[in-house]
Amino acid sequence: MEVDVFKEILVPVVGGLGIFLLGLEFMDRGIQSLSVNKMRALLARMAGSPLKGVVAGTVITGVIQSSTAMTVMTVGLVNTGVLGLRGAIGVIMGANIGTTLGNGLIALPLGPLGLLFGGIFATVYCFAKTDRLKNIALAAMGFALIFYGLNLMTGGLKPLRQLPEVMAIISGLDSSTFVGVVSCALIAALITALIHSSSATIGIVMGLGAAGVLDWQTAIAFAIGADLGTTITSWIASLNLSKNAKRTAYAHIGFNFIGVCVVLALFFPAIGVLTWVMGFFGGDPGVPVVVDGQETFPLVPVAVGLFSIFFNVFNVLLLFPFVNVFERVLKRIGHTTEEDLEDYSVPKYLDRRALEDFNRAVPAMRQEVARALGAGQVFLDIARDKKGAPKKPAELHESLDALSREIRAYSAQLFKEDLSREQMDLVASMIEEADFTGSLSESLHQIARRVRREQFSPAGETILGEGLGHLEQKLSALTAAAGPGTDALMGLPAALGQAEFEAMRWRVIDAGDIPATEKGALLALIGSMERAESLIDRIQQERLSVDRAQSTVLVTAPGSI
Repeated sequence: MEVDVFKEILVPVVGGLGIFLLGLEFMDRGIQSLSVNKMRALLARMAGSPLKGVVAGTVITGVIQSSTAMTVMTVGLVNTGVLGLRGAIGVIMGANIGTTLGNGLIALPLGPLGLLFGGIFATVYCFAKTDRLKNIALAAMGFALIFYGLNLMTGGLKPLRQLPEVMAIISGLDSSTFVGVVSCALIAALITALIHSSSATIGIVMGLGAAGVLDWQTAIAFAIGADLGTTITSWIASLNLSKNAKRTAYAHIGFNFIGVCVVLALFFPAIGVLTWVMGFFGGDPGVPVVVDGQETFPLVPVAVGLFSIFFNVFNVLLLFPFVNVFERVLKRIGHTTEEDLEDYSVPKYLDRRALEDFNRAVPAMRQEVARALGAGQVFLDIARDKKGAPKKPAELHESLDALSREIRAYSAQLFKEDLSREQMDLVASMIEEADFTGSLSESLHQIARRVRREQFSPAGETILGEGLGHLEQKLSALTAAAGPGTDALMGLPAALGQAEFEAMRWRVIDAGDIPATEKGALLALIGSMERAESLIDRIQQERLSVDRAQSTVLVTAPGSI
């Protein structure tokens, strides 16, 4: 019987693949619209250690059903400093497990019902009045379309078995030898890298296997390669991000590469185990079932789904004990002396558990604000080109901005209904100090950035050095006086007054040995230094306005022990 390639193969395969991919997109978009912000916040809270990271990665990826989105989200959180490299490695391991839950669901024989439920939820989506209901209907519609698309592809791929030319090519994809298994895995990795979806690749493989075009062992080999190809997306996402973000992408690549290599080496024993396991799920995947006069292999998708789950769980169990080794190796990639400097993006003293105890929470916040203030000294080190200072003030600025957000969030939780008036005044004063400290960091960043960017004549450098020297002296004194008492604050060097800054400006304007093209930059820097000194004075005044020790207030705090 002659096969109509266009009608019987091309139309259902292309249409089914499109519907399958559209279903993945709808499900991903609907679920992420419902929960991605909550999932991102949950990830930032949960993934503090590798074990917690594995749990968070598994749960969240299982919910949003996109390991690609999960790894890209992880790379982004590492880039902003919210998530550490060690925790991110655990998240990536968990994401590989979480995405297999979707692969297992795809393997369910629900194809004929996909169009029915797709139509039902499409109707709900069109008439829904709230965004929440629309997103739920969109996710459910996408889930149904995945099965319908897979069913169409399976039907369209069956006639390929009647085309000798096609079967001759596919017969070359032989998984009976180790070289053949590796070849199949590499082809699948390439396809997955091109379409950026391991789920799509596995869906296609399930369709080919169910149609009998691929034997079930070859389909398993293709599923292994899909795990390797999916790493390309996180690598692309990290290209313009921080070193730790790049290392997170490398962790994803390294983890999947090692796992794939181990499973390829154990492929034939694993197939033997899977054959035994399939006895509990319906029997031998290679035995055909006749439907409407045509042979089909409904257990191949089940075998692929089960193998994908066990494969990824096995990899996590195998490699999790080596998380510390992963971290040490990754930290050597692109390591510079700058990385030995303190990371200000992560709070050092803000302990969430201390929020219930006013006596512990207030000193913790005071120490963190003092730490943020001390980081301003690093900007001056950059401006004065001191040895060991960071080369990129923008990275330090981003870190301090992240720390400032953490301090604000922490301080907001300190306010409680049962606080006394004096206690609220103390917290309010510390919030004011934190706000002024953030503004000071912004001014110091602008100074460091402009000094690094501009070139100055010897005369200009002399004037600039005088201003920076006094600013550094004043900031150092304020940092040293960050203790509980106020006596040290009284001895701070006086700020340069408006008259002194005005005199400095006229020196620049009248100087004949300073080029005119340089004077604008110098005058702008003098203005920034004046603002910085006034902010230092404002912080000093705020500290003096409320005694930071307040031993009586702390002892009588409602949450004290």
